[in-house]
Amino acid sequence: MSSTLSRRGGGKIRAPRRGLNGADVDFQTTWIVLETAFKEIHTKNASALSFEELYRNAYKLVLKKQGEELYKKVAEFEEQWLGSNVREEIVQTLSAPLMLTEGTGRTLATANERRQAGEKFLKRLKQSWEDHQVCMGMLTDVLMYMDRVYCADHRQPSIFAKSMGLFRDQILRTPVNANQSNLLEVLTRIILDQIQMERDGESIDPFLIKSNVYMLEGLYESDQEAEDEKLYLRSFEHDFLVRSAEFYREEGARLLKESDAGTYCRHAKRRIDEENDRCRSTLTEGTSPKIQRVVENELIRNKMKGLIEMDSGVAFMVDNDKLHELNLVFDLEARVDPKKPELTRAMQKIITEMGTNINNAAIAASEAQQAQAEPQPTEDQAEDGKAKPAPKPLNQQTAAALKWVEEILTLKDRFDNICRESFKTDQTIDQTLSTAINRSMADVINAFPRGSEYISLFIDNNMKSTVKDKTEAEVDKILEKAIVVLRYLQDKDMFEMYYKKHLCKRLLLKKSVSVDVEKQMITRMKVELGNSFTLKFEAMFKDMTLSEELSNGFKKHLAGVADAQDTKGIELSIKVLTSMTWPLEAFRSGHDGDGDAPKPQVIYPPTIRKVKDGFQRYYSQKHSGRKLTWQNNMGDVSIKARFPKSQTPVIDVECSTYAMLILLLFEDLPIDVTLSLEEIEAQTNIPLDDLKRNLQSLAVAPKTRFLVKQPMSREINPGDQFKYNQNYKPQFRRVRVGVVSAGNRVEGDKERKETEKKNNDNRNFQIEAAIVRIMKQRKELPHAQLLTETLTQLSQLFKPDVNMIKKRIEGLIEREYLERIEEAPVPSYRYLA
Repeated sequence: MSSTLSRRGGGKIRAPRRGLNGADVDFQTTWIVLETAFKEIHTKNASALSFEELYRNAYKLVLKKQGEELYKKVAEFEEQWLGSNVREEIVQTLSAPLMLTEGTGRTLATANERRQAGEKFLKRLKQSWEDHQVCMGMLTDVLMYMDRVYCADHRQPSIFAKSMGLFRDQILRTPVNANQSNLLEVLTRIILDQIQMERDGESIDPFLIKSNVYMLEGLYESDQEAEDEKLYLRSFEHDFLVRSAEFYREEGARLLKESDAGTYCRHAKRRIDEENDRCRSTLTEGTSPKIQRVVENELIRNKMKGLIEMDSGVAFMVDNDKLHELNLVFDLEARVDPKKPELTRAMQKIITEMGTNINNAAIAASEAQQAQAEPQPTEDQAEDGKAKPAPKPLNQQTAAALKWVEEILTLKDRFDNICRESFKTDQTIDQTLSTAINRSMADVINAFPRGSEYISLFIDNNMKSTVKDKTEAEVDKILEKAIVVLRYLQDKDMFEMYYKKHLCKRLLLKKSVSVDVEKQMITRMKVELGNSFTLKFEAMFKDMTLSEELSNGFKKHLAGVADAQDTKGIELSIKVLTSMTWPLEAFRSGHDGDGDAPKPQVIYPPTIRKVKDGFQRYYSQKHSGRKLTWQNNMGDVSIKARFPKSQTPVIDVECSTYAMLILLLFEDLPIDVTLSLEEIEAQTNIPLDDLKRNLQSLAVAPKTRFLVKQPMSREINPGDQFKYNQNYKPQFRRVRVGVVSAGNRVEGDKERKETEKKNNDNRNFQIEAAIVRIMKQRKELPHAQLLTETLTQLSQLFKPDVNMIKKRIEGLIEREYLERIEEAPVPSYRYLA
């Protein structure tokens, strides 16, 4: 209508000629003409009107200073027209389904009845609003001069803006009937009801609602037309958000009771997407972040704790590897809090519970096996045709140690996979959760009292067997596993002690599968923990290399010595070990007593003693001033022996040095002559406990029963007699006599206490060294700052106790390395050069 009527005459409305200024203008007559034309416009009968003539009439009135009266008349006309005609048409569409309510804003009619009645009302209101805008557009063209002159000079709103305000007041704000809602409240209720129907799965007309929303966005609370005073914001949006919050609060509580966690997550995500789509298609995009915040608060923020703790919640998802559903939980909480506190706490709790179960199972297994442990013969092979006996308790304890590490690694791998698959943002693993999971893993590992020892045993087992016949990539994977679990360990100094013991045995007993892999492991430790951590490990390998060179040099030396003919056939392989580097106590058993007590000199046969003395002279010539201490209990021997009933004339017997000394006693004795335990001890000077264990291997173990024991029993007791077993029939050309305590195993309680005591002594030295380094650099320092810097320096190796640091400070003061600064305002110390 506006397109054809407003441009009638084929162009712009031209301003009147100046000659009109002197003409008399009768306001009432002119107004009747304008009023009649306005009625025609509002009734859509404006095709015959001359808009140029109408413009001239309005122009003349304004020109004759009658703009104010014209403005009032137009406003009164629009007010009367809206109130009498337009409003009546809209009110007639308000049928019973829209007006009969139950007191909660929702009508008593069925959903279909409400939808149809609501659409009828919305269509009428939409049409009235659009007609009003079209008509006022045409009136604005007619009254253009009034807007430009009178309204601008007198600071009145334009006639178009005035008419919008009249529409607001006469249509929307006027009550339908006495004591009833106005049309704005009815409109809000109908739109909210339509939206609720859509949430319940019914179809509505989004375009129809959006048209009415446009109307609310075009109207303002006051004539000032401030952006924050739009009726949409002030009247509708607030009610929409409040009603939505109530709906989602109730829905969330219901879903927590009725559905599983995965379904809840999917539903919440769908609701957020639905509301965003609704804002684009039905309301306005400016409401999108606000309604999204409402849904997130009611379905996520306020329900996240309950969602996580559901029977089908995060613990269930972790147990059943429901990684996609975990990702849904992660995405939901990430929407409301980037730190994800509830999910973080839940994951830490799950890791702690799983890790505690692993720790408790390992402790229970260790205690049960220690309680069952009894003295066992050293030979662990069964006789031919018989089943092997059950594993020894010590072996079972070692297996339990390896199982603990494997389970910890499995736990770590499991949660690493969860982080990769479920806790990612833009293809990047979430650092908050990853850090929290790593912290919990560290807490689990450090809560286990034997963690350092078990990790070292795990590496020991891999170095002795697992890396055999593996590819380079597989070896790297095994080494990385060890580093991963070591990375979490807090008491790395304790691990260093155990690793030295286990490495010592692997090197000296030739148990390591690959020296290169051993060195790779040490290189990885150096990268992870620093050069100082691996110094002694590297020194042990250096000793092994130098020892090999010494052995080869001694062989060449013997070849050129004239009096070496009587030792021909005896080959000596020597390992010269630096006493401060090698933990030789690793070869002591739990019965050896004080490892620092002087050991008796073992009596060697003359031929062997000659070789031993010859090497000692050779070494003294090479390294004057150094003293060699022979560790007899650590040696092993390969000797050739003949047995009457053997199928081969000569067999090789591999045994300990002590076992060799015992066997050589019977070499020149008549077959029936016996030696007692006391006689063997006197002739060899072997410590009694070592003697008993070696006699068990030689006279009790079925596969290596070279001697006959009288009386026959598992235990070696005073007075027992031994003689050569002429009926021994070896099954193979090579026989290995079991070496007591040769393998690495879990320490007993007594051994562990000794290790802890030694480690605490080492810690005292390290704490003092750290304090001296700090004070030497800083000269003077307050007590609190000295504690902090000392803790920081030592944190890479262990977490020292504060009381231990205080005692070391007192010790350094007594030895005059430090002194207290009496005049200092806070307790402070000064370094004494």
